[in-house]
Amino acid sequence: MAKVKPSVVAIQTDKGAGSGWIIREDGIIVTNNHVVTGARTIAITLDDERTFSAEEVRTDPLTDLAVVTIDAEDLPAAEIGNCNLLKVGQPVAAIGNALGLGIRMTGGWISRLEVSIPISPGQTLDNLIETDAAINPGNSGGPLVNMAGEVIGITSVKISQVGVEGLGYAISMTTAKDVIDQLILIGYVIRPYLGVELSTVNPIVAFFNNLSVDKGVFVTTVAPGSPADEAGLEEGDVVFKLDDKEITTAQELISEIHSRQIGQEVEIVYWRG
Repeated sequence: MAKVKPSVVAIQTDKGAGSGWIIREDGIIVTNNHVVTGARTIAITLDDERTFSAEEVRTDPLTDLAVVTIDAEDLPAAEIGNCNLLKVGQPVAAIGNALGLGIRMTGGWISRLEVSIPISPGQTLDNLIETDAAINPGNSGGPLVNMAGEVIGITSVKISQVGVEGLGYAISMTTAKDVIDQLILIGYVIRPYLGVELSTVNPIVAFFNNLSVDKGVFVTTVAPGSPADEAGLEEGDVVFKLDDKEITTAQELISEIHSRQIGQEVEIVYWRG
């Protein structure tokens, strides 16, 4: 806690409270997109109680990540840990501006790795770290750290229901680092592009399109000149495998494409009636 706490910031907007952490000493702060998007005013309070207004905000709604720039120098940047070394059962700590009451730490364990959680229609967060560390309103955007005080994730989602202890989820730095780097460098994220519109096959989609398959992803539109068009995909095809991974939903296919490198070739297995 002592190592990373100076790098954690409290974020107050006209919409509510959140958290963030300093990734670069020249005033670059990482947080969640949902903490800052649409906000008219954004105030960043550092560990030393200095408060700054956001100079610039760059966001990536798809991964729920954002970077905020403030006019400050020589800030204590957090260290980033190696997510490839993470294991289920490993102790972790979530640090953030819980309930808008100042920086707090809660401890717990890694419950699962590489978790996917739908957060809105058509949007799924992938490669999440699940933890039982208490996540409270205001924690969003704060760091999830290992016992060396290194950032391994960015707290983003809590799922709870009556009678059940809530589960917290953090975006793994494996996913976040590339997104953050692009937001800092160019202001937006460049991703692989297939060039199709998709629908998950279900009984209704199968009936109205006379499909003889009951699972997969139905291609509704192919953009002219797109990679999908050049590869020979057509409207009405049903994709059910990408490389060696079986595909059952449109979101799965989108997530798999986004996980590839630009220019990388993939093999798509599909049904054509």
